[in-house]
Amino acid sequence: MNDAPEYGETWVYESIVGALPGVNIGEAGAIALQIAVFEIAVLVFAWVYGLWTAAVAGTAAIVVAAAGSVVMLRMGEWTRAARVPAPYRRLLFGSSIEVVLGVLAFVALVTHLFVFDPQQPGTPLMTTLFGPEPPVVVVYLTLLVLWDLCYRIGTSWWAAVVGLWGAVRYRFDGPTAGTVRRVNLLNVGFAVAQVLLLPFVADQPVLLLAVGGHVVAVTVVSVTAAALTRT
Repeated sequence: MNDAPEYGETWVYESIVGALPGVNIGEAGAIALQIAVFEIAVLVFAWVYGLWTAAVAGTAAIVVAAAGSVVMLRMGEWTRAARVPAPYRRLLFGSSIEVVLGVLAFVALVTHLFVFDPQQPGTPLMTTLFGPEPPVVVVYLTLLVLWDLCYRIGTSWWAAVVGLWGAVRYRFDGPTAGTVRRVNLLNVGFAVAQVLLLPFVADQPVLLLAVGGHVVAVTVVSVTAAALTRT
């Protein structure tokens, strides 16, 4: 018997990994591969181009994205195992809204880095990290890591919203309510992990407000959802 979840009941991240033909490395293997590929690339480019300051920031982003992968997998596994109503599961997984939110966050970030920030007084963040003539391959890797991070942040947003909606809309049996609360609190854990990014945007008011505001908003919404979950 195949106990793997059906597509439409998984995050897009899970669906991509599960759909790769002939690849069955498991959750731990997928996350380890994610970290290894990105971190090796960051260290190699830092050595080649002498960008060690950027490498520290890149490593922090990779760690937070990997934490997001762990959280996504646990949230998906726990939610599918719980007896939550079908509309709750469809809204959380089947809508793929987390991808839309991730795209919006990524486009906003790229616009900030390449349009808004260079128009402000002082040295732009990209110049600070990579110099006045950033290597193309380094920028490519940077955007790839940032997309990975933005997608997981979008997932965190959506999980918080659905969690609050579900807490207001439904009553659950005791074990299911306990699982739903744990899922919401796990989302808080991922939000708190993103505090690791704040030192790298401390002199960027817009990014500092965006990241800090996101952490606070997800924490408040998810804690509220956990508190309102009823039996």
